[in-house]
Amino acid sequence: MSRHGIDVSSEATKKIFSDASGYCEPLFRFLGARKVDSLDISTFEGASIQHDMNEPLPKELSERFTFVFDGGSIEHVFHYPVALKNCMQALSIGGHFIAVTPANNLMGHGFYQFSPELFFRAFTRTNGFEIMKVFLYEYPWKSAVWYEVPDPESVRSRVGLKNRHPVYLIAWAKKIASVPIFAQPPQQSDYAAAWKRSATLSDPTQEQSCRPPFYKRYAPAWTKKLYLTIRPFGSGLYKKVSPADGLFRRASKLKI
Repeated sequence: MSRHGIDVSSEATKKIFSDASGYCEPLFRFLGARKVDSLDISTFEGASIQHDMNEPLPKELSERFTFVFDGGSIEHVFHYPVALKNCMQALSIGGHFIAVTPANNLMGHGFYQFSPELFFRAFTRTNGFEIMKVFLYEYPWKSAVWYEVPDPESVRSRVGLKNRHPVYLIAWAKKIASVPIFAQPPQQSDYAAAWKRSATLSDPTQEQSCRPPFYKRYAPAWTKKLYLTIRPFGSGLYKKVSPADGLFRRASKLKI
């Protein structure tokens, strides 16, 4: 933990894991959380709040928490947009949401696997949020490398991945306002851009500015497929980051 700016002895670290019994409450308390609640459809694993995330969040839980963590739970909820909205509504202004969720090669783990596009389009200012960071990492985590993911809208490209190992996605967002969530359903950015372009086809300057680079238009398709097979994170869209970087130390100081 010292790599993340947290000084803790090996004995204390062992105690956190021995007390956890497979759950994260002791870790959050160690990080400074004054109160930790867990929510589940059943209390058979000791959840402090019983609620089916397929159903809208009860009013008494709205804007109650300063930190909401999905460590791989809501991909198992069939009505995923309802579950995600529940997480967003549970946060008070200034609170943070972090999800660790399946992204690739995990078919059968839950109902869904997710694209970075989902989180960039859901956690927008329109919905009262801003995205702090989005990462991908391969499992088993051997190389101690995460990949920071750009917003597909900003790079005008779908952020895809073809690799051989399970990949998890980490999304970190902050609540900045209390507004109706998903009053307008999010739209995938490349389609939204195409719809916008269709309205400006009569303007050749606008159309030219949205065209892909020369090499993407004329390079044989197989060259890109071969390159991405050899280097799945080598598309230029991914930025290598280390868990010891300053951004992780800043994240570890969140008040929860």
